[in-house]
Formats: sequence, structure tokens, C-alpha cells
Amino acid sequence: MSTLLLGRWDHGGNLVIEESHQVEDGDQDTIDGLVDDQDNDDGMAWACAFDVGSHSAAVQRAYDESVRDQGGRLIDEAEGFDPAD
Repeated sequence: MSTLLLGRWDHGGNLVIEESHQVEDGDQDTIDGLVDDQDNDDGMAWACAFDVGSHSAAVQRAYDESVRDQGGRLIDEAEGFDPAD
């Protein structure tokens, strides 16, 4: 299983996770469908699939790979997980 996180960058440089989905490994059609359904009117949408089986592990990876070195925060509105520094 993989975990697909959907969210957006806010205007303060923070990544806000809004949804989390478990998808079968390699199921690109499902991933594409979920990403295509995401609201991106302001161009700030973000999506990434991680090869991990839990929401918390995916959020930690998102923080480590996309946020930590940028000086922002990761805000998990989907499940409230607080990633470690």
C-alpha cells in the first residue's frame, strides 16, 4: 500500500495536508483520479504519493522532503499528526 497526501501551500509558505488516501502500489489511475478531483483554482495545490502504509509515516516524509528546509510548517488537517523535526 501507498499513502497519497493531498493538500496545498498556504500564503505563509506552510504545507497544509487536507486529505489522505490509501492506494494500491502502482495504481496510477486511482492516484490520477484523486489528484484530478483536487481543487486547484489558486495554483497552490500539492499532492504526493509515498510508498508507506500509514498516514503518519507519509506526513513525516512530506515534512522531511518538502518542508523542513524551506522554513515553513506542515499542518495536518486530515488527521492532526505533528511531524518531528
